[in-house]
Amino acid sequence: MRAFIFPGQGSQSVGMGLALSQASTVAREVFQEVDDALGQNLFKLMCEGPEDALMLTANAQPAIMANAIASLRVLEREGGVSLVDKCDFVAGHSLGEYSALCAAGALDLATTARLLRLRGEAMQAAVPVGIGAMAALLGADIEKAQALADAASEGEVCTVANDNDPGQVVISGHKAAIDRAIALTKEHAIKRGVLLPVSAPFHCPLMQPAADAMAKALAGAALQAPLVPLYANVTAAPVADADTIRILLVEQVTGRVRWRESVVALEAVGVHHFVEFGGKVLGPMVKRSAAGEVEVASLVNMDDIERLLKEL
Repeated sequence: MRAFIFPGQGSQSVGMGLALSQASTVAREVFQEVDDALGQNLFKLMCEGPEDALMLTANAQPAIMANAIASLRVLEREGGVSLVDKCDFVAGHSLGEYSALCAAGALDLATTARLLRLRGEAMQAAVPVGIGAMAALLGADIEKAQALADAASEGEVCTVANDNDPGQVVISGHKAAIDRAIALTKEHAIKRGVLLPVSAPFHCPLMQPAADAMAKALAGAALQAPLVPLYANVTAAPVADADTIRILLVEQVTGRVRWRESVVALEAVGVHHFVEFGGKVLGPMVKRSAAGEVEVASLVNMDDIERLLKEL
């Protein structure tokens, strides 16, 4: 069995999508459709920067999605591959869940781009700059990370945001609490904590204003059942009902990204092939999380796509 997976924020870089657009008309059409939906030359920003503008959450989220969907569309249209025939489940890391839903036909491309633009703006606006922070805990499993977050909170928000793999957990919350957590890492037998260069504390209760904004936006969005089930971030379980997906997408804004658990759950139902679209971030996490041998392919350029086509 096979899962198509889609990366989240942090996988953006200046030059993303350029080589693929030069090699494929299909890719160029995807980038143009996203530009038209947003009324912005986002693809020019993706190709040329500046990096600080691309890093802005409201730009990075639709850019990462566009890059992922472009690689999928090239595989489908130029490679003659049908997602339904070659994929049993989809999953995405944080914003990647929207890419996964777009890939599986639950959302159209223009709607996905506009939702992610709104999501990025709402997340940025939810907490004043400097009030919140996130940190990656290296050498921490979920139990150690939770104990550290509890110890560091002292009445402020400090919680596990991303359970990425057995050795990397991300915490999120008030800046002072995150600083305390980093200072306490050694006491909790954690290798170290690294403050992340993010503009807001994602996936924690401080994001409630953004969750409210997404609830309103998703209520009016055309969303239908995906062609294959989605393994949702907040449940690490499959879902195919459109109304339930809306609810889980709202919960995801403040909730934990249970990526490690999602990989474990996918492997448990027989998924041993993972294909990552538009990045090379999730593949290593999958390999570290899986109990047994799994195959991971990461599609970024035409060579990657052609290599996968020979294996499908």
